[in-house]
Amino acid sequence: MNSIHLQQTLPAVFADRNQIDSQVWHQDLTLDKGVYYRIEAVSGTGKSSLCSYIYGYRNDYQGIICFDGVNIRNHTMADWVEIRRRHISMLFQELRLFSELTASENVMVKNKLTGYKDKAAIKRWFEALGIADKWNVPVGKMSFGQQQRVAFIRALCQPFDFLFLDEPVSHLDEANGEIMAQILLEEVRKNGAGVVLTSIGRHLNMEYHKVLKL
Repeated sequence: MNSIHLQQTLPAVFADRNQIDSQVWHQDLTLDKGVYYRIEAVSGTGKSSLCSYIYGYRNDYQGIICFDGVNIRNHTMADWVEIRRRHISMLFQELRLFSELTASENVMVKNKLTGYKDKAAIKRWFEALGIADKWNVPVGKMSFGQQQRVAFIRALCQPFDFLFLDEPVSHLDEANGEIMAQILLEEVRKNGAGVVLTSIGRHLNMEYHKVLKL
């Protein structure tokens, strides 16, 4: 996948608004593979909705969203399975981890589907992000910041053309944010991928090609 094209896209709940002051909504916007985007938002402007639309979880929007020129409203479930397995990886704000599973199990559930990373590489990420001691701990017993790191590692356990991260450092200290940025850039460069990060204030400390206001 080389591009994501938003054509006059707007959440349905915003349809009655007289004015939309956004560089994303109700615009003709193309997100290109290999480009790093930061989308600056305030609460209630639809940043999590954007991620859900792109991932095919919701379709309550006006306008058109295309992947490589194909309207995603035409995608079948089989198409979405392939897209989520090989083309788009998503770190949701609410993380969507299984609280009853351990940190490692949450990651391995995905990695077994993709076969993308070996266990040693995953353990190195746990170590680098300071959660090696949480390998066998149920996610429900971890802090939200620790859970964010688990979800981040899980998001990297697949090939991708685009990596979406919805407020990935909201509960991380600066040191872990720096480590996350280093790991992210290494993996993104391997894939030649694009990055789309949403932020309300804090964001990963890395160089962005474009910063957009939502």
